[in-house]
Amino acid sequence: MSAARRLPISQVDAFADRPFAGNPAAVMPLEEWLDDATLQAIAAENNLAETAFLVPDESGEADYELRWFTPAVEVALCGHATLASGHVLLSAAQWRSDMRFRTRKAGILTVARDGDDDDGPGRYRMKLPAYRAAAKPMPDVARAMGGDVAETLWHDGGYALIVYRSAQAVRALVPDLAALSESDVLYIATAPGAGDPSGADVVSRAFAPGAGIPEDPVTGSAHSVLAPYWATRLGRDHFAAYQASKRGGHVGCRLDGDMVELSGTCVTTLVGNFLL
Repeated sequence: MSAARRLPISQVDAFADRPFAGNPAAVMPLEEWLDDATLQAIAAENNLAETAFLVPDESGEADYELRWFTPAVEVALCGHATLASGHVLLSAAQWRSDMRFRTRKAGILTVARDGDDDDGPGRYRMKLPAYRAAAKPMPDVARAMGGDVAETLWHDGGYALIVYRSAQAVRALVPDLAALSESDVLYIATAPGAGDPSGADVVSRAFAPGAGIPEDPVTGSAHSVLAPYWATRLGRDHFAAYQASKRGGHVGCRLDGDMVELSGTCVTTLVGNFLL
């Protein structure tokens, strides 16, 4: 029997200022791509919302190629695992100020250090594409989400934005996950943060049962949709957001033209080898 192949793996809590908060992601730098079935099997074995796989980019456009897998499917964009990937790489390359990633469907993404060492380790800014959702009646989605829905919007990337009148209403939601699992849509519930204990301007929760994620703890890609919507509604290009899952996480949001800049902190919780 041949010896097991050792693949480096880190687990990072993204959008977290301490362990057990934010959204955990596995980050696995590779020398070259494994076949897709193996990548999917590794992600299923990790059983986290996302596993990020990286290989050195040979196109000259970026530092690394980046792909993301849930336990069930490959996804077109994952923010928290991108932030986690930047954290792992920049922690190992202290002389670097940023890392650029070439992705298959989301273009070139960047993770940069945010502030200096006096601000504490693991602080980053990340640029993702801005997804502007348009109003669309979705009575079935509103029914499955529950609560008193104020507005529904849709983006063709597979994002449903469901707006409520209060943060308390968002926190109280108990969606019908079986009904929502009939498609791979990311369902984003959101409301103004007034009166919320998080102190944020905006509160949200995100559900993707069709992709094997009943509720995502903190979702970077959801804020690609939230930032354009709330920048318009609030009348300013920046705001503080809080994703009110059980783990919870703070996300700084700034709309910058056709991009969204998200800021947050990361904490590494595991470093080791995956034996294949």
